[in-house]
Amino acid sequence: MNRQERRAAGRKSQASEPGSPAALYEAGLRHLRTGQYLDAQICCQQALATDSNHADSLNLMGMLSLHAKQYDHAVEWVARALRQAPKSEYLVTLGTALQSQGRLEEALKAFDKAVQLKPDVAELWKNLGNVLLALERPADALLSFQHILTLNPSHWEAAYQSAVLFHQLGRLAEAVEHFDLCNRLKPDHALTLRARSRSLRDMNRLEEALQDSQQACTLDPRDTGACNGVGDILARLPDRQEEALQWFDRALELEPDFIQALTNKALVLGQLHRSEEAIASYDRLRSLDPGSAEVDISLGQLHLLLGNFESGWAGHEARRKIPSFSAPYPKFSQPIWLGKEAIDGKTILVHVDEGFGDTIQFARYVPMLAARGARVILVVDGPAYPLLSNLAGVSQCFPFPAHTLPPFDFHCPMSSLPLAFATRLDTIPSGISYLPALAASRVQAWESRLGPHHRLRVGLVWSGNPNHRNDRNRSIPLRTLSRILDADAAFISLQKDPRPDDKQLLLEFTGILDLTADLTDFVETAALLRCLDLVITVDTSVAHLAGALGCPTWILLPYNPDWRWLLGRDDSPWYPTIRLFRQPKPRDYDSVMDRVRAELTAMISKRV
Repeated sequence: MNRQERRAAGRKSQASEPGSPAALYEAGLRHLRTGQYLDAQICCQQALATDSNHADSLNLMGMLSLHAKQYDHAVEWVARALRQAPKSEYLVTLGTALQSQGRLEEALKAFDKAVQLKPDVAELWKNLGNVLLALERPADALLSFQHILTLNPSHWEAAYQSAVLFHQLGRLAEAVEHFDLCNRLKPDHALTLRARSRSLRDMNRLEEALQDSQQACTLDPRDTGACNGVGDILARLPDRQEEALQWFDRALELEPDFIQALTNKALVLGQLHRSEEAIASYDRLRSLDPGSAEVDISLGQLHLLLGNFESGWAGHEARRKIPSFSAPYPKFSQPIWLGKEAIDGKTILVHVDEGFGDTIQFARYVPMLAARGARVILVVDGPAYPLLSNLAGVSQCFPFPAHTLPPFDFHCPMSSLPLAFATRLDTIPSGISYLPALAASRVQAWESRLGPHHRLRVGLVWSGNPNHRNDRNRSIPLRTLSRILDADAAFISLQKDPRPDDKQLLLEFTGILDLTADLTDFVETAALLRCLDLVITVDTSVAHLAGALGCPTWILLPYNPDWRWLLGRDDSPWYPTIRLFRQPKPRDYDSVMDRVRAELTAMISKRV
């Protein structure tokens, strides 16, 4: 018999002796497991009366204190047990007590030491993973749950937590793989189906996502989250928004104050141009959650889309409360300027706060600030810096991030300038061109590269930033433009970073001249635009640049456009030389391209 076997035999012998600390501990443990907590405590007290250092009984007292939510006492009892023997089970009790007190870093150390003592015990890794989740360290937590699966490939909880974390980390294919494992281990489990549906949705595998959500609803028809999930996916599918509304209403029948379902309903009503109903839903949301910045900005953008600028700009300001919007904007000690204070003789910092399109659109207000007597410092993203550094009214311009700035009295986010100037539809400053003049040499260089101007020159842009929240509606594949490419015109690509399928197609379309490798900043793009007769583009920064230069520009708009293009009109009050070609129904770019082709053909014939 080896030493370990002799010790085990000794403990068994002690436990069999009536009245011994070991026997009392075993009795106390049985009482704990059956919920007889007072009897368990009495056994521990008797054991400790005989042996005050009996480690198992000290730990059991810690466990009883945990159950009573007496966390300080639990830590004290287990600390005494650990001084007698550094067992992994004692460390688990200690870690649990510390975690319950919010002492997460200390709990992490306890659970980590427990794992080191017994690295082959899956439950110890689960404790470690859970505290890492509480510490908001998802990548480290994922490693713990993945290790559990190496120890026990059938551990459902580890598979589920891994799947959720893969989703959170943007590793969607791995998330689906682990949700599949969960489904095999525990078939027809509504929670798994709902979660897998979200990953499939984010991978744009919408039909599969819909099937999972519907199955989750079948398993639990009163699950409001599942009903909302079905509606959310239907809202993303072509021509199924009306069905989506039925599912949101179903969720709201079960839970009238379900904020997420009401939010989705308001959004879809807006997308269907049922504006009064959408506003009513947003008003209901504001009564349920008065401080919600997300509701304020969504309602504000709907008002802007409808041309109700006074209400719209106020709601638009809520973006500064939303981390995803406000994170890049620096924290300044100086006050923000929103039009109330006199700025004659003051220095105002105008700072970029949204994308390139917004920067170009709202740069028109900078000369107006100077006209009020302000000294203007401008900070813009790097690619826009060469274009806007010589903008009228700018005293100094810096590329973002600007680490050192001269003194200033006020700051104003660029997207707040329309509010500061109390802009209404009829007061939009809409000069033909408000950008600085381009060097003639740059324009001439592009003229030379384009060659003789025998045919109409048409610039093309078909997709924007793939991370834009509405990219699936506003961007189109290059193939959609194919029905106009046989027109008697010279087509020039302005499309930076084409997507893989489009890049291959661009090589096949020999009728499109691609010079985008030399479009190194917005000045170069502007110089090329000056050489073109027409720009045809989806809603991107190039649309704003062309409009701000006064170039003839046709914008292809989705049925539910960005707020700045308004509804029900084919012109833009922001840019006099822009024409808008709108989808008559969601995702119908075919009819849009038919109209564009007809107009382009007419334009070509007039030129001849």
